[in-house]
Amino acid sequence: MTEISAANLIPENFNIRGTTADIAGQIGMIWELIRTPLIVPLLRVAVYICLAMSLMLFFERLYMGIVIILVKLFWKKPEKRYNWEPMRDDLEIGNAAFPMVLVQIPMFNEKEVYKISIGAACNLSWPSDRIVIQVLDDSTDPVIKDMVEKECQRWASKGINCRYQIRETRGGYKAGALKEGLTHDYVKDCEYVAIFDADFRPEPDFLRRAIPFLMHNSDIALVQARWRFVNADECLLTRMQEMSLDYHFTVEQEVGSSTHAFFGFNGTGGIWRIAAISGAGGWKDRTTVEDMDLAVRAGLKGWKFVYLGDLQVKSELPSTFKAFRFQQHRWSCGPANLFRKMVMEIVRNKRIAVWKKVYVIYSFFFVRKVIAHMITFFFYCVVLPLTILVPEVDVPKWGAIYIPCIITTLNSVGTPRSIHLLFYWILFENVMSLHRTKATFIGLLEAKRANEWVVTEKLGDALKNKSHAKAKPKTIGFKIGDRIHLLELGFAVFLFFCGCYDFLYGKNNYFIYLFLQVITFTIAGFGYVGTIVPTS
Repeated sequence: MTEISAANLIPENFNIRGTTADIAGQIGMIWELIRTPLIVPLLRVAVYICLAMSLMLFFERLYMGIVIILVKLFWKKPEKRYNWEPMRDDLEIGNAAFPMVLVQIPMFNEKEVYKISIGAACNLSWPSDRIVIQVLDDSTDPVIKDMVEKECQRWASKGINCRYQIRETRGGYKAGALKEGLTHDYVKDCEYVAIFDADFRPEPDFLRRAIPFLMHNSDIALVQARWRFVNADECLLTRMQEMSLDYHFTVEQEVGSSTHAFFGFNGTGGIWRIAAISGAGGWKDRTTVEDMDLAVRAGLKGWKFVYLGDLQVKSELPSTFKAFRFQQHRWSCGPANLFRKMVMEIVRNKRIAVWKKVYVIYSFFFVRKVIAHMITFFFYCVVLPLTILVPEVDVPKWGAIYIPCIITTLNSVGTPRSIHLLFYWILFENVMSLHRTKATFIGLLEAKRANEWVVTEKLGDALKNKSHAKAKPKTIGFKIGDRIHLLELGFAVFLFFCGCYDFLYGKNNYFIYLFLQVITFTIAGFGYVGTIVPTS
């Protein structure tokens, strides 16, 4: 058999020694040799795949847009669609008319927000002998643990049944804390459990508005409220997050609830029937989205969920870029990992209808949790720029411009007040799609960071208090890893090269979009996104 050497693969006139111009010329010659037989077919296939994914996302968004219009015009409100009666005090039986409710508040070193969340839970309008406030503190800082415990004792001294619970280890993270919280003796009489993360602040009437859905409809397992953000106007990063999450609640959750199809539990701001949690197998920590895991398993058991868009809970958005990146990794990696682990279980389930299986597998998981991230990154940040360097591959206008514009318009309906930020939101979402796509692959392949859990940092009033405090001398040093992001900067260089090439030789004027995207990647690459927390 003939031995293959490097000389067989490199043209005879390729000179590895010479001037920069000579080497550039040789590289250009190799590029011309491999472009037609290899690069062009591969890139053309990539374009077809991206166009197919773009159409999948387009029809998904269009379907949900049509449904949400019908819901707003013709659907009755949840109070009319389900059996619902307002909670009333009964003079004959007294507080026995109110079911026992457990309120769980999982915490981890929540120095800035623990008082607000515990206070909001303790101020819920519910008979004090029919409610248990359970603070599940996994804090590792002994000072913070002491402060949280004293706050619980302060409320207990006022007659509120506020319990402070700690564990030996943080096994299972949030899922482990919630699971262990349900095993205590004083919980056995509770029928329902409301869950609020440490930065969530329910209004006093929260239970009175939500509990009747569970009391008068035995097939409902979950009532999910909408999130409202107290710091949405803090910076541009929080405005961008508000736009994305408002679409999720206004459209995705509403459509899943109204069509009785399926929607995921958001992990907080909701009330579960404890019997449904037990029947579905309880909390599991096999992924970083224990909330979605429980919701899918409960849905496979035939339980129904109700989303209440009018029932809102105040919360806080991560305002630092570092915290936001960790959160998005968990929110993208977890669903992909859960999809990998549950897809066959969903297929084999005989309790739910075929159309609901299709909805959960295709619409809820595949399109929204996988395709949506990948199409945004690969098409607009990789494939489209590469077609500039390979003019033989053409992207039709409907795929490059028209469909993305329609999808973007449909995505913006949740936050009309931020419509003027729409263009920058697109650029920022493209940057974040890089991390979401990477996290999605990690989840699908169950790679190294698949089970990484980093608690989202909450600042509460910390920055406000610092701004009113006496100014301190500024320090120059900062951690390079926290402010310099090489992946974003690398893509900024790549897109800048493609933009310059298009400006000089292109025909589609993509360079306008590319240069704007370069600016956004560069800003993110140097960490100038969100709130900059002082180091002193």
